Amino acid sequence: MEQKPQAKTMIGRVVSDKMMKTVIIEVEGSRQHPIYKKAYKVVKKYQVHDEAGAAHYGDIVEVAPSRPLSRTKHFRLLRVLTRGEVAESAELKEIT
Repeated sequence: MEQKPQAKTMIGRVVSDKMMKTVIIEVEGSRQHPIYKKAYKVVKKYQVHDEAGAAHYGDIVEVAPSRPLSRTKHFRLLRVLTRGEVAESAELKEIT
């Protein structure tokens, strides 16, 4: 029996946890301009289903695609990688 390929996961930061069972994450990426070849940052927001309410504002989370859960929700929360306070302090250390 042939195995199904694993769905591609994404890692992003929670920017809103105000809804019940839903969080909004922000995923950063970079693109290259087709003519000028300059790299620029692209930020996309996704609504993610969080059944247990485990993710909170500022957390770094891993999500995977799923069947459509509503008009805008097509991702499920897999796990919380780092908590908000830890993630913010790590960024501050990188900057200085």
